[in-house]
Amino acid sequence: MAINLSNLPQISFADTDSTTIESNIITMYESLTSTTLADGDPVRLFLLTIASIVVQQRILIDYSAKQNLLAYSSGNYLDHIGILVGATRLQDSSAETMIRFTLSAVQVQTIIIPIGTRAATLSNIIFATTAVVQIPPGSLTVDVLAKCTTVGVIGNEFLAGQINKIVDPVPYIQSVMNTTTSSGGADIESDDNFRERIHEAPESFSVAGPDGAYIFWAKTASQDIVDVSVRSPSPGQVEIRPLLVDGGIPTSDMLNTVLNVCNDKTIRPLTDQVIVVAPEVVSYNISLTYYISQDNATKATSIQQAVTQAVSDYQTWQYSKLGRSINPSTLIQQITNAGASHVSVVAPIYAALQTYQIAIVGTVTAIFGGLENGD
Repeated sequence: MAINLSNLPQISFADTDSTTIESNIITMYESLTSTTLADGDPVRLFLLTIASIVVQQRILIDYSAKQNLLAYSSGNYLDHIGILVGATRLQDSSAETMIRFTLSAVQVQTIIIPIGTRAATLSNIIFATTAVVQIPPGSLTVDVLAKCTTVGVIGNEFLAGQINKIVDPVPYIQSVMNTTTSSGGADIESDDNFRERIHEAPESFSVAGPDGAYIFWAKTASQDIVDVSVRSPSPGQVEIRPLLVDGGIPTSDMLNTVLNVCNDKTIRPLTDQVIVVAPEVVSYNISLTYYISQDNATKATSIQQAVTQAVSDYQTWQYSKLGRSINPSTLIQQITNAGASHVSVVAPIYAALQTYQIAIVGTVTAIFGGLENGD
């Protein structure tokens, strides 16, 4: 596995400290002219103006040089680095769902529903049909694929029946509704996700089927995939388990998308049998009591708010990566960092997870036990 980019040392291509640059310019001038410049000397003020320009140039030099390095690059610069290893940024996409149109009564003629016919949710998120469909005589309904007219995640997770407003009336059509939960909408891939995929891209060059190659290709299926587990539970079988952003468990549609990518004959070694399944969920509860030092009594309210956020941050940390062990020590550390004097944790207890498992919280009980002496 490639080295973690965050473990690389910080580097700078140019000194951008304004105090150092100003001092160097003034010292050099005074040395060359054998003079000493007073704080209000017009020459000193002029040199400080020059120094400010030099500082800005140094900043641009440092920034420009860093854009050639994967750990620092961003935006369009990162896209150019990706091309070097055959990786391109995943673009935004629209959510999709199946829409059912229902007639008011059976007709003796065929009813045509044009492509682009729109239906909407109560919040006016609009979906448009992707094909021309017809309801033949004797039938009441027809189903057709529809796409959200707004790209991104905004069109996801509308349950069956929630897209039910007719935007473009069609003769004899009485009602419209989605029959499946809308999914597939995604925002353009973030720099952080794209940077990680670029870093993993060389793994895909191998034709031997290493886990890194499958991880790279699985992540190309969707920008919502933040982590991937790959293992071989039996000879010749490759099991892939993708994890979605915010600890999301992939739907069957997402699993099929990943399978279609990783099972492509140009990617999969001939002898591999690829299966894609959801991560195994391990549930845990949070039950704790925390205390605040009497010395911090005046800040108790803000500390309580910080503790609440710390508990939430712990849950996010826990589900942001596959195989991350359930660790109450991390929870205690985050709560004490938030200002609590000490924490009594009943749950969770430490539990080691397998690489294909994800910890998802069940119940959360965080009680403020009151103020205590600082001794």
